[in-house]
Amino acid sequence: MKAMLVDQDTPDRRLCWQEVPDCTFAPDEVLVHVRATAVNRADLLQRAGRYPPPPGAPLYLGLEMSGVVAAAGPQAGDWRPGDRVCALLAGGGYAEQAAVHHQLLLRLPEAWDFARAAAVPEAFYTAFVNLFLEAQAQPGEVVLIHGGASGVGTAAIQLARQAGCRVVATAGSQAKLDCCTRLGAELAVNHRERDFAEAVLEHCPGVDVILDIGGAGYLERNLRSLAPRGRLVLLALLEGSVASVELGQVMRQRLRLIGSVLRSRPLAEKVEITRQFADRVWPLLVQGQVAPVIHAVLPIAQADQAHRILEENRNIGKVVLTVGP
Repeated sequence: MKAMLVDQDTPDRRLCWQEVPDCTFAPDEVLVHVRATAVNRADLLQRAGRYPPPPGAPLYLGLEMSGVVAAAGPQAGDWRPGDRVCALLAGGGYAEQAAVHHQLLLRLPEAWDFARAAAVPEAFYTAFVNLFLEAQAQPGEVVLIHGGASGVGTAAIQLARQAGCRVVATAGSQAKLDCCTRLGAELAVNHRERDFAEAVLEHCPGVDVILDIGGAGYLERNLRSLAPRGRLVLLALLEGSVASVELGQVMRQRLRLIGSVLRSRPLAEKVEITRQFADRVWPLLVQGQVAPVIHAVLPIAQADQAHRILEENRNIGKVVLTVGP
């Protein structure tokens, strides 16, 4: 099979689509012919050598995929060759084949193409886990979503609105702000032009939940934006990882700071997340009540160009890479 390797000896860590050994799979796994994958910031970090895959995960980039079951192990449930599926991965999506534990697969609706399916797992799982399992967002609460026009952001806005939450979002351009508003944000703030905490507090007394990608550079303003008993969930640290915290404020307002990762969770946790996702979110996707926002669909040979779109923050929603026919 072919897979995307990173040439560590080139200054830009060039991506190389080349022959590698065929994928093997365990008795409780299925072998999937990958038809599409999608680009995530974790791929850029891994390519740069700053985010190695967890132990046991494939070395190739790619945290999600859609495709067709090619073979199933004897302990892989009722999956059969020809089944159309998608899944969240710990790695290996930029390849022609992927081995996936049978309990991590979702069956695609007949009307879905593979590009649409590949745009779902990472964004919607991340949004679901952090809104509802980590932050326990409730109907009527106000949720602040940073990076509202990203893949995760667009998913989170839709899921929060479906759950009866009010949504405030930040983004860095008018086109991105417009996207957030179309998806249901009642306030969209350009974080490049004004203090988002000031904008939030002009709009409401404070937010109950924040999905944060800024880290240290956003921390003071995030804490200022929170209502009593608010929850701040850290998804990424794009603005730094070291900050000072005014702990008195955290105590007085009974705030919670929650660190969250998804890729490195144990298999049992991922299976349970998949089960809950299939019960609570997958029906909304199948029925079209929520949908992935796709910025571009490119062939895997153009993965470099796809990465540049994310590096330059040009995307609104997901960038998808097609792998097979």
